[in-house]
Amino acid sequence: MKWKQKKDKDPRVTVKDFSFKEWGLIFLVLVVINGNHMFVYQTLSNMEGISVQFLINALIIYLVVNALFLCFFIWFVRYRYQTKPVKKLSEAARNIAAGDFSVRLEIPARKDGRKDYIGVMFEDFNTMADELSSTETLKNDFIANVSHEIKTPLAIIQNYAAALQSDDLSSEERHEFTGTIQEAARKLSALVTNILRLNKLENQDILPAPVIYNLAEQIRCCALAFEDLWEEKGIFFDADLEEITVQYDESMMELVWNNLLSNAVKFTPLNGTIGLSLKMEDGLAVFRIADSGCGMDEITRRRIFDKFYQGDSSHSQEGNGLGLALAKKVLDLVGGTIRVDSEPGKGSLFTVCLGNISGNSAV
Repeated sequence: MKWKQKKDKDPRVTVKDFSFKEWGLIFLVLVVINGNHMFVYQTLSNMEGISVQFLINALIIYLVVNALFLCFFIWFVRYRYQTKPVKKLSEAARNIAAGDFSVRLEIPARKDGRKDYIGVMFEDFNTMADELSSTETLKNDFIANVSHEIKTPLAIIQNYAAALQSDDLSSEERHEFTGTIQEAARKLSALVTNILRLNKLENQDILPAPVIYNLAEQIRCCALAFEDLWEEKGIFFDADLEEITVQYDESMMELVWNNLLSNAVKFTPLNGTIGLSLKMEDGLAVFRIADSGCGMDEITRRRIFDKFYQGDSSHSQEGNGLGLALAKKVLDLVGGTIRVDSEPGKGSLFTVCLGNISGNSAV
């Protein structure tokens, strides 16, 4: 049992359960009590002519005083080292339960710089409060962003539908207004679809059964779906894809490639360049997509995979800020990784690493 307790001990706790200092304090208290006992005994022994009743009364008073002293000592130690910190923790937890996530506890400082279980418990509470505060902020931002993103196309549809009721419109104006309504409806549909996809992925415990397929062929098919868009912008498209077989759910991985390609086409200027590569590196399938777009600063790079975040507001009308969040979530679920390297004015490079390789030879 002792061995198990030592094994399960939190490594952050650097103070023994019972230190020599505490043993010394208890020993000192016992020495004082026994010293008082000897003093009382010697005093009573040297007194002559005292009655038995007086002796009994003196002993009773002595025992009561010692008992009161011990009770006070135990209460003080318990209050100082147990009741007081637990009371602080209880009050802070009550505030957290009431929705106040700004509560933080001051970690008790020791002169020797070590940590006991109380200090570690306060530290863990502060970490929990930080996480809850971050989650609450993300939830509020998500609700606000969803509301904004849904309201915008709905307002467009409502306004242009009302304008279509006018009898003074020409056929060209009616055609233009109808096209605007269709485009707003398309964006609204895409937004709802992406929200549902993201919600499904975040709450998905059982993944679809993976299948073995040619990853290079899948990426080529996804890229060809954007052919009209990159030709319209005069983008030079270069692809160097090694034939690699992997084992994943194809439909989930298509979300990754389609969103990365969509972003690259969207942010690459007229007559720009987009490069794709797929290589085997250290037993992993490594896919890279580089563009010659506007690039990203450090703040944008840190938040690029957050829901609804759009670093370049000039392209906000072309998306809803969920594409890269979807791609990141899919890769998290399948055990892959994604990172971005970018500088303002120097384009962006996204790198995806996958480990479920079915074979290293060409298909």
